Amino acid sequence: MTVQHRELGRSGLKIAPIVFGGNVFGWSVDEATSFKLLDAFVEAGFNAIDTADGYSHWVPGNHGGESETIIGKWLHKSGKRNQVVIMTKVAKLPARPGLSPANILAAVDESLQRLQTDYIDLYQAHEDDEKVPQGNTLDAFRILIEQGKIGAIGASNFSAARLQSALELAKEEGLPRYESLQPEYNLYDRAGYEAELEPLVAREHVGVIGYYSLASGFLSGKYRSESDAAKSSARGAGVVKKYVNPRGLRILAALDDIAAAHKATPAQVALAWLIARPSVTAPIVSATSVEQLQDLLAAARLSLSVDDVATLDAASAA
Repeated sequence: MTVQHRELGRSGLKIAPIVFGGNVFGWSVDEATSFKLLDAFVEAGFNAIDTADGYSHWVPGNHGGESETIIGKWLHKSGKRNQVVIMTKVAKLPARPGLSPANILAAVDESLQRLQTDYIDLYQAHEDDEKVPQGNTLDAFRILIEQGKIGAIGASNFSAARLQSALELAKEEGLPRYESLQPEYNLYDRAGYEAELEPLVAREHVGVIGYYSLASGFLSGKYRSESDAAKSSARGAGVVKKYVNPRGLRILAALDDIAAAHKATPAQVALAWLIARPSVTAPIVSATSVEQLQDLLAAARLSLSVDDVATLDAASAA
């Protein structure tokens, strides 16, 4: 499959329209399966891998850095470093919290060591840190860019006001600017992004790589009633409680109809809707098997009609 790559903001980075989310590595996917997933992802024509130093510290016995370590071992074994765009983050690892310059400069070296590489393509602030002046944070990123340790920077979980102030400061002070935003965004969770962030990123040409692209699996169609909660002991109950309501079921009905017309799956249609959104560079997806990954990647070749998009927009309207 030929995959058309897109430029991420003004970073110069070109990425395929789906990003692999490495949060599953060292959590719900072991090392051997992780290697198979990464090989299949690259072989299918995709190239951007997103992780964080904090993944997956929440697992009993883990301390964080497990995902980066697995990716680093795969990079070393596969020799595919020049075929991929590595995206990682700083600020949420319990041992390395926040966006102070000292923390950033220490955390990046630890990430580079785990990833077994000498540069990170996109280094992201995992969350905002209002205790640290934004100029100090951006200056630390400037140092890393000048040292060649990172290529570009991104912001995750930032409000529109804080992202805008960071962009303005970068322009005024000649500092690196955030070239990407990583927000929660999907066919159900629209308002938080579309109201204020979307106009800002469109105006400032900031790339968008959204997470929870399938609303924790709800948009795949596997959660339709309370009885479906048992399908996932980890998250099923929470997904049903949040999404199984008249609006959520209306969205699933529209996904079902469009999927049937295209001989696709609801998950593929939900991802294709994101890919078609002009402000979105690429949604992030995770998978725990090669079969599941290949099914999701097929969304990149699914072309929705104007009527399809309008139907989904109407079904998901608040």
